[in-house]
This record gives sequence, C-alpha cells and structure tokens, in this order.
Amino acid sequence: MLFYRPRVVIAGLRGGGGKTTLSLGLLRLWRQAGLNAVAFKKGPDYIDAGWLAAASGNPCYNLDSFIISEEKLLQSFVTHSYKTDVALVEGNRGLFDGVDAYGTFSTAALAKSTKSPVVLVVDCIKTTTTIGVIIKGISEFDADLSLAGVVLNYVANDRHKNVIRQAIEHHCDVRVLGTIAKRAEAVVPERHMGLVAQQEHGQVDAALDGIAAMLRDSIDIDAINDITRQVPDIDCDIPNIQISDNNITTNTDAADRIRVGVIRDSAFQFYYPENLEELVRLGADIIEISAIEQPRLPDIDALYIGGGFPETNAILLADNTGFREHLRELIEADLPVYAECGGLMFLGRSITYNDKTYPMTGIFPMDFVMDPTPAAHGYTVVEVVEETLYFPKGTVLKGHEFHYSRVARTGHFATAFKMRRGKGIVDGLDGARYDGAIYKNVLACYTHLHALGTDEWAKGVIMAARKKRRENGRLCLPSDLMLLT
Repeated sequence: MLFYRPRVVIAGLRGGGGKTTLSLGLLRLWRQAGLNAVAFKKGPDYIDAGWLAAASGNPCYNLDSFIISEEKLLQSFVTHSYKTDVALVEGNRGLFDGVDAYGTFSTAALAKSTKSPVVLVVDCIKTTTTIGVIIKGISEFDADLSLAGVVLNYVANDRHKNVIRQAIEHHCDVRVLGTIAKRAEAVVPERHMGLVAQQEHGQVDAALDGIAAMLRDSIDIDAINDITRQVPDIDCDIPNIQISDNNITTNTDAADRIRVGVIRDSAFQFYYPENLEELVRLGADIIEISAIEQPRLPDIDALYIGGGFPETNAILLADNTGFREHLRELIEADLPVYAECGGLMFLGRSITYNDKTYPMTGIFPMDFVMDPTPAAHGYTVVEVVEETLYFPKGTVLKGHEFHYSRVARTGHFATAFKMRRGKGIVDGLDGARYDGAIYKNVLACYTHLHALGTDEWAKGVIMAARKKRRENGRLCLPSDLMLLT
C-alpha cells in the first residue's frame, strides 16, 4: 500500500548537539497548535523516548535498523503514525554515524528508508565560517539524502548568528531555519545515563513549555511544517496487521487472556511500547505493579521487569521487604519472570550506590556496584546456548546493553546466552562472555530485546504464562513456541 504522512527527521553532527531540544520543542508546539503528533527515536533509547512521549502526548516508538528489519521498521512507522497529523523521528549520534565506517544503520540511512527530509541541528560553539563548509560537505556527500534545512544551536549573539548564516548561504544552498541561543544551564538536567528521566523530573510540563517558548520566536515553524508536508508516499506492505485506534489488535477471547505483571515505577521505567503492545496482541492483559509502593504482587501469570534506575531508588526498594519476600515466594513456586538490566539488578543480592549497600531480592548470587563510567554501552548479539522457558537453544538474538553497574561478587549461577557481541554479565572459563542468568522459570539479562526484532520474545513470555496457568509451573518444550501465531 502507498502511505502518506507529513514527517521529518531531526539529526545532528554528534550526540548531545541539540537534537532532543529541537525535537521536544517542535512536538510541544505542534501539540499546543492542536496537532496530533507522534515521535520515533532512532537507536536504542528509553530516556529521550520518555521525554518525546511526554512532549507529543503519544507513545514514542523505536526505529532501530540494527535490531529491527527494514520491513518491520517501515510497518511500525506506518501503523503508529497512520492516524496522526505529523511524525517526527529523532536521530542518534551524528547524521552518518552507524556501526561501521560506511554509516551502516545510521540516521541518514533511516531517513532514506522512510523517505523523510532531514533538519540538521548544528552545534556552533566557538566556530563561524567552518559551519558553512561542514554543511556544504554534508549536502554533497549523499545525493539521495534530502537535507531540507539546518537549525543553528548554541548561538552566542546576533553577530555570531549572522556570520554563520552568511557562510552557509555563500558555500551551499541549504536553508537556515532558525537558531537556538547559547544557554547557561541545560534545558533538561542530565546525569549518568543521559537526561534525567521524565518520570523523576517533577516539572515535566513546565520544562516542555519552557522549551517551546524558547523556540517559538527563534525557529521558522511554518517553514518546518512545509518541509514535513513535502514528502513522497511510502510503499509499505502490511500483511496481517489491522490499524486500530490504539494500534493494537487482539484475537484472544477474554476468558483465554493471561495476566502479565509489569513493574512500572520510578525504579523501573525502561520499556519499549512495542513490547507491551505485542504482549497485548498475543493475549495478555498488562497489570502495572510498583515494587516501591505495593506490599505484595497481585494475581499474575508472569512478570516482566524492565530496566531503569534501581540504584537511585535502592533505599525504597530495600525498605519494601514485603514485596521482595513475596516475589521470592512466587519465584520459588515457578512464577515465570523475565528481567532486563535494572530488573536483573533487582533480582541480585545487593546494589552498592554512593558507598552504601542495599539488599535486593536475592534470587541470584550477585552483588552489583555502580561505577562512574559505563560498564557496557552498545549493541549485543547473543546465542541461546541453554534451553529456557522463553527461547529455543540455538536462537540468535540482537539487542543492546547500557549500564553503569557491574557484578562485583558472585556465586555460581547458570546462564543461557553466549555473547557474540557485547559484555553480558560474566566471563566464562572458556574465555567467552555470558548473559541471561537462569533460575527455575526466571531469565534475567543485561541485554535489552525489542519485540519487533525478536519474534520469540513476546511468544516466549505468553507461552510461559499460559503454561504456568495450565500446568502449574511445569517447564514447557521449546517446540511449544510454534503454538503461538
């Protein structure tokens, strides 16, 4: 089918160059104007995505071409923007930066795949004419890329702005769409994993309104709106996908639906909306749980614990002994639990943060320590080397890891994943790295998986929950994965 939707990609010369500020401001201004906008984030990211969702009022979806095939990526883009007025894609890193010297899986490649025009945010600190030369090089580097305009960021004053604008006009035919003034403080505070998560900010609306006000008089919004509308159709085949008001369709009777608990609070926030949507599509009702406020878990058939900031909430998690004890009891009774990153840490013995140690659930004999620099940051490729409730042996999965924690002390535990790429949890005696700690019906790993890139993930969680309900916790066979369609 041919699909038309106004859209734009916001890119930069580097990470931290102003892409998120411009993206948040545009989304907020569109929302204030009564437009129904949807945001997408290129690359593995939860924190920026949370802010983008808050700015637009809609979930922010992920477009990661390393993890997700181009076919499914386009299907997701179409289905999630089908009933919106405009779609914005925020890139990551520099425009042409990918996984290799050729820019494979870069923001530029994504812009071409989605046939989207690019607005480039340019960091102008301590430079003038060089900006014009850089823009000229970018505009001529790839003839298939639609560079529709640039926004000048960190502009000191009117003279600074005018010199750069004249340099761009002299060296190349690229439109300057506005400026963002140099600021004494960050628009949104940052900490060790990037921006402070919007769930912990406390004044999200005020911050977003401030960004919108800052951009309203300095950015040519009408010109950007025209750019979003001057786009070609996307030719995208969408087999077996029905577009509904909430982009989720199900074919499961209410009596057959299972209950999947998802811990969502200030400690555990990192969930791709596509993962939750896929669970719902396959027959789950999502039951949101707080590991901080609730004394016990509700009646559920499986539990999903995502990443987040258990370290900054460690005292609250440690104080809720009733919840941790109840979770241990359910795990011993074979409750299926799938945990990622922060969820893995919560299932360990302890977390040490700012020289203080806090007890956690104690399912795995691991003591975690937070470091000032990332312990792992990048894409992962894992091979399933042990049968689990969730993945057949031999399956190869693509994901990503990003954490400042490391395992300082550990006892013996079994692992399911051998790392082909990435660091994982522990080094093996054979010199390889391993991830995916397993105990009873629990699988916990540093690797984050995306449901659209890993078909087996949601099927495995649903299958585990149904087996638990039907067979009182008996381990299912990997071949049972084929029962889910």
